[in-house]
This record gives sequence, structure tokens and C-alpha cells, in this order.
Amino acid sequence: MAHKFLIKKNKAGEFVAYFTYNGESIFWTEGYASKASAKNAIDSIKKNGPDAEVDDQTD
Repeated sequence: MAHKFLIKKNKAGEFVAYFTYNGESIFWTEGYASKASAKNAIDSIKKNGPDAEVDDQTD
């Protein structure tokens, strides 16, 4: 699979969830104190993302 979520620690020691495609980070979450919170953020993105509205403000 070309896309996946990664959980890494940032320089502050917080857990950050990254969404990657072909090894390149597309977006990432804020830093969380616990790995469980980063996993919850991933679950929320998976659950709510497919129906997310697109707000094109280029017009």
C-alpha cells in the first residue's frame, strides 16, 4: 500500500501521527502526550475523513 499512517515522536517528545504517500508526509497531527491520543486522532481521521467537505476558497 502506498499510503499509511506513521506515529513518531517530535523533538519535544510528543507523539505525532503522520499520513504519508509513497514515503512523503502529506499531513500530520498536533503533538500528543500519549501514543493512545495519537492513535485516537488516526481513528478519528479514518472515521470522519471520507465524508469531509471540500471548501475551495480560491474563487
